Amino acid sequence: MRQYFKPLFLFSFHLSITACSANDPTDKKQPENPAAITISIDPSKTYQTIAHFGASDAWSCQFVGNWPDSKKNGIADLLFSRDTVANGQPKGIGLSLWRFNIGAGTAEQGAASGIRDEWRRAESFLNNDGTYNWDKQAGQVWFLKAAKERGVNEFLAFPNSPPVQFTTNHKGYADGGKPNLSAEQFDKFATFMADVTAGIQKKTGILFNHISPVNEPQWDWSDGGQEGTPFYNNEIAGIARSLSSALIKKQLTTQINVAEAGQIDYLTGQSNKQGRDDQINAFFNKTSADYIGILPNLTQAISGHSYFTTSPYKSAAAKRQQVYGSLKSVSGLQYWMSEYCILGDNEGEIKGEGKDLGIDPALYIAKVIHNDLVNTNASAWHWWIAISPYNYKDGLIYIDKNKTDGDFKSSKMLWALGNYSRFIRPGAVRVDVKGISENEKLLVSSYKNTNSQLVTVIINQENAPVQMTLKLGTGKAAKTKMYQTSATDELQPVHQLNSNSDITVAAKSILTVVSDM
Repeated sequence: MRQYFKPLFLFSFHLSITACSANDPTDKKQPENPAAITISIDPSKTYQTIAHFGASDAWSCQFVGNWPDSKKNGIADLLFSRDTVANGQPKGIGLSLWRFNIGAGTAEQGAASGIRDEWRRAESFLNNDGTYNWDKQAGQVWFLKAAKERGVNEFLAFPNSPPVQFTTNHKGYADGGKPNLSAEQFDKFATFMADVTAGIQKKTGILFNHISPVNEPQWDWSDGGQEGTPFYNNEIAGIARSLSSALIKKQLTTQINVAEAGQIDYLTGQSNKQGRDDQINAFFNKTSADYIGILPNLTQAISGHSYFTTSPYKSAAAKRQQVYGSLKSVSGLQYWMSEYCILGDNEGEIKGEGKDLGIDPALYIAKVIHNDLVNTNASAWHWWIAISPYNYKDGLIYIDKNKTDGDFKSSKMLWALGNYSRFIRPGAVRVDVKGISENEKLLVSSYKNTNSQLVTVIINQENAPVQMTLKLGTGKAAKTKMYQTSATDELQPVHQLNSNSDITVAAKSILTVVSDM
């Protein structure tokens, strides 16, 4: 881990921002001069290095990538741009990784695919005669190039299912919860993924940095809701070994990432998914029969999804600390939180059903990100579908369910993620924060970028503003800027009024403080 700090000496600075209007009714309930909470930040004490923040192109990009230029460019700007508009507001959230879904060919099968929603079917580059058509997945390829043009440098490819030509039932989903790919097909599947990696590079100039060959292998994937197949750990290991050889044979430097666990519980210990759990030990313990850590092109990271483990907060934090404890048993092993959106009812805290562009789901998302970064020491955090046509809390941007044109709207969930992704850049290290207990209503984390810029993200879920003093452990803070996401703000610059006053964090808001050190 790189260290980005100067010799320690204490320096305290105070800032003031207009975080709520003067006639905000919540002001009347607060003392005129409430005591500020002092937060001490020590950049000399570091934790994980941040690799990237990302999101996926499944499944809407296959259509939205063919929308009118002005609209698809507007969507791409929201996701990838690091530019600002005239008032200093970020134009987009500056994602640093983009996930590309390699389709299994259910779109070509149409209704016969058994996948009821055509927006969840996906094209395949593979033809039935074994040749490839690199004009397929054109809408997704457009977004791939749009991400690159806007400065994204990390790309990850992932199939939800092997091509239907290789699956046992010749469909993109499984029968009765049984793995849908025989061991005899592992090499063909691996060659396909390597061929797609090389083909996309030739067509676009973009080489996938990473490839995840399986997705949520614990689930049955037998309901026809989308492409998918279960796998056991020994099968995942076999696919990874085949893929390693296929990539080396084609002289591709793409790294393999495993194993996109459906819940973080399956990364550790035993569960109700025998043979599909305890994945840290299975893949990275040298005594395991499924050990693949020795593969020369395997990313020294294990990926999992935060679904169904985010509420209540204390329980969620404890589960993440347990995962971190297991990670520490393998030297140098990182953790990637590689997929999340709001599912289920989350202990009654928030429901996945029902689109909501407002601040409440945004605050919930920010809390999940904080928990994953602070308690699991995640070095990567990825959202699920970046663009959603559904009445569900699964999108950063919402669109009309129209294949050729339509309107789009950003959600506050987009900007909540932007408080992290826009400012915490690849190579940043998380630094120590003291002065506040793990209280889900008020959460603070801080990061130091490779250019020595300090980024502190404050989440206030209270119905009243909070006064804070940030106390830094290195150098003098200069050129401090602040950005706020609230019920009325997306990622709005908030200007300093009096350098001798404390920070006021608005009620139900996310505030990012950026300082040059």
